[in-house]
Amino acid sequence: MATKKPKTSAKSTKAKTTKPKTAAKTTVKPVSEAPKTKTVEKEEVKAKKKSCLSGFFAKKYEEKEGVLTVFKNPKFYGALIGEIIGTLLMTMLIFALTITGISGAFSQGAANIATYSIAIIAIYVAVHAFSGACLNPIVTVGMMASRRMSVIRGVMYIIAEIVGAWLGWLIINSFHLAGGETAYDIPTMTAVGEGQFWIFAMVELLGAIIIAFFFARAVKYKRSAFTFSAVVAGGIALAFFIGFVVSYVFINSLSGNFVFNPAIALMLQIFPTAGENFGEILGGICQALSIYALLPMIGGVLGFYLSDFTAKLTGEE
Repeated sequence: MATKKPKTSAKSTKAKTTKPKTAAKTTVKPVSEAPKTKTVEKEEVKAKKKSCLSGFFAKKYEEKEGVLTVFKNPKFYGALIGEIIGTLLMTMLIFALTITGISGAFSQGAANIATYSIAIIAIYVAVHAFSGACLNPIVTVGMMASRRMSVIRGVMYIIAEIVGAWLGWLIINSFHLAGGETAYDIPTMTAVGEGQFWIFAMVELLGAIIIAFFFARAVKYKRSAFTFSAVVAGGIALAFFIGFVVSYVFINSLSGNFVFNPAIALMLQIFPTAGENFGEILGGICQALSIYALLPMIGGVLGFYLSDFTAKLTGEE
């Protein structure tokens, strides 16, 4: 009988210890559940409020890309060569169309724009796999501002685009010199007349917004070379057509004082070379930079931001 008593006492102690455990479980559940549901609801409300602009300025390129790493990548040099070749071809195309009469009759100018669009598609298809085919400082600045491209890559792209435009000008000019007196003159930008500054400035700004917006939308179709190139070429053609109509209707001239590419504009002699005094020459330089470089680059940034903001509102990834 003495050995049975401790067994019953062990059972009683086990029963005593299990009761408070079940009581603890029942007391913890209602206390822990209430605050969790409230915090989850608050987080969901905050997420909905921030969904429109969340990640808007986030990096869209490789975070490791920087000054110390980008030059170690062989593909980077291939991209620079692609930018040079593409901009070179675009420059030669602009000069060729200008020489053959883009400032002639309205029908002839429209036909040249159609030809230009087809040629642009071919150029972008050829080089888009190398560098993404920016081929325009307007697009490159927009890519940097929307954080699709690192600053060091963007700066090098702009330098490559200027070099490509310069090489294109050299090729066209060499044929001009070889032709002698019978050759057509190399086209240049005509001087902006009095009261026409804001007309040409707004045309360049609007055209840059259109080109940048179309390019940002075309990035979505980057895997299809032809679709990507067709969308970009459509934006460029639309910008040129608007500038063409504005020149014809509001200025009564088809002078073609628009190019929508700062690198090519530099090759079209936008800077004045003569003036009554230094102040007049400096003022002409500032005016040319504002119309053909500063405002178009601002338009490029606005075009990319407009595309990203619209995509955020519609929930597009």
